[in-house]
Parts: sequence; C-alpha cells; structure tokens
Amino acid sequence: MTVPSKPIPALYVVYILRSSVRRASFYIGSTPHPPRRLKQHNGLVKGGATRTSRASLRPWEMVAVVSGFPSKIAALKFEWAFANPHLSLHIPSSSRITIATQKKRNGHPKRPPYSLTSIISNLHLLLRVPSFVRWPLKLHFFDRDVHNAWLKLCSTANEQLRSTMEIVTDFEPHAETRVAAENVEPGVEGEDEESAASPPVWGIHALPLDYAPMREIVTKTESIFSFEREGKCVVCNEHLPTGEGIYAACTNTGCEGVGHLSCWSGHLLGSGRTDEVLPIGGHCPKCKGPVTWGEMMTEMTLRMHGRKEVEKLLKAPRKKRAPAKATAKSAAK
Repeated sequence: MTVPSKPIPALYVVYILRSSVRRASFYIGSTPHPPRRLKQHNGLVKGGATRTSRASLRPWEMVAVVSGFPSKIAALKFEWAFANPHLSLHIPSSSRITIATQKKRNGHPKRPPYSLTSIISNLHLLLRVPSFVRWPLKLHFFDRDVHNAWLKLCSTANEQLRSTMEIVTDFEPHAETRVAAENVEPGVEGEDEESAASPPVWGIHALPLDYAPMREIVTKTESIFSFEREGKCVVCNEHLPTGEGIYAACTNTGCEGVGHLSCWSGHLLGSGRTDEVLPIGGHCPKCKGPVTWGEMMTEMTLRMHGRKEVEKLLKAPRKKRAPAKATAKSAAK
C-alpha cells in the first residue's frame, strides 16, 4: 500500500448548494473550508463560481455535504462524478440514472439540469459504487426538506448503503431558540460573555476545520512512538523495531496497541476475504474496542507526514486574558 506524502486532510467536503430564492436551482462543488466557500458563492468575499454569481439566485445555502475523503484528489474525483453523473465512468452504464438527451455545440453530451430528486438519487448511487463504497465517507444533512427526500429515497431503494455509513443531521435551531440565544443577557462576572450571547453554532459552521478532534489520539500515539513503546504487533505478535516499518495504532483511549499496517489491514478485512483490499473498520485485537480504518489512517499520516500539524495540535493553548472589567476591579483593590 502506498502511503501519501501528505496527511489525510482534516476536512475536505463535496457539497450541495441550493438557492434560497429559486429552490429548484442547485450547484455541486468541493472545498476544505465550507463557511468561507459559501461566502464566496454569495459574493461576500472574492471567489465563487460563475454559475452561482447571479444576484437573482443569491443567497445560496449549503444543504448537505459528504466528508471523510482521504485526499483532495479523492474529493475532486467524487465531485466530478457527482456533478457529471451522465458521463462518469465510476457509474456503470447499466446503473446510470441521469442520461444526456442533448448535445453541446462541440458535440459533447449536455448535462441535464439538476433537481432535488436527481441529486439525491445520484448521491445514493455513488455512495454504493465500487469506486467509493469503502471510503470512510460521512454524509451530513443541514436541511430538513433535503433530508426528508433522502429518507423517502432510502425507503424505496432496491439497494441500501453499507450499514457502517455514518449519516448525521444538524438542522437550523428553531426560531424560538435562536431568538432566546440572541437576546440572552451577558453572564455574571467571570463568565465568557461573548460566547454566552452568541447564537448556537450549527450546520457547516459546526464542522471542525482542523485536526482538533484528533488531539487525544495524537497525544497518546506521540507518547508511544516518542518513547519507543511500540512493543509487539497486536496481530502477529512480532517485535516492532523503532523506525523500521509502517505502523498503525489503535485509536481507543487507554489502548496502546500498535501493529504492522499490513497486519491491521488483514485483521480488519477478516480471514479468507480476497475480494477486498481496503478495510472499513472492526475491533482492536488488544482492547477489543471498535476502530475505524479512516481514523487510524488519519492519525498515521499525521504522525508520518504532518509534523507541523502535530506540533500545532499539541501546543498548549494560550491562557485567556482576564476581562478588562475584572482587571480594573483588581487594580482598584
């Protein structure tokens, strides 16, 4: 297996935009920073795409994203297949849902217009095809109507997604909750007044843009490999010489199970399986806790090819400055 020279991205998503003015207008794109990209599409900062620049369609809203891509290239491949389901070779001809019925001036097939039904149907299809089905992808819905359309499709589909595919929803808080949050009085002295008065964070603004969710795992593995506590492979029980192999580690808290990459792969795929080469997940041989291949590979690629990111992640947080009000009170005393 070839290990990438860069760590797996902290976040890279393929997203679905919908016009909040003309709700039948959609756009598909990819980005490592959804909040910034949405601002670009809405003309608040430079960038965006020509197709989303019409004032009559703004503002756009990001109604769903697919995350968990192992690289930027992987996300771009999925994006192109998703945006061009009438051409993509990732979709077998026998399974193709979107068919081009017109041609461009250059003779190439013209992409049929998007609709909510076609987008949801092609997304469901792409998440099942051999090219993408074993990637550690995660599907997020931020709009109730789009999620309901997804549920309706899933209830009637002949084929279902793999059972380990994670699907999450994060809808806009109810108006009452928003108003209450916006009108909340500043906290008592010593509380973070700014955060207390802030409305709840949801949707794309709640997605982690960095490796912060990996901090606990990286802290543990940094200690294991820095102090040469690799020990024996948790699968084959052979000694693991420091710095002489590609080792993966269990991601469960308190477990220091380490093993050869090939051993982990074979263990998670299961004995006797020869038709699959990319694991999805399973259980650690040492602690018996659940592990996912995607999370293990994120940690391993960070450790091997992301020293700057690791140092930034493990850097002690800066102490917050005391509020000016409290400082003045102390001076008066």
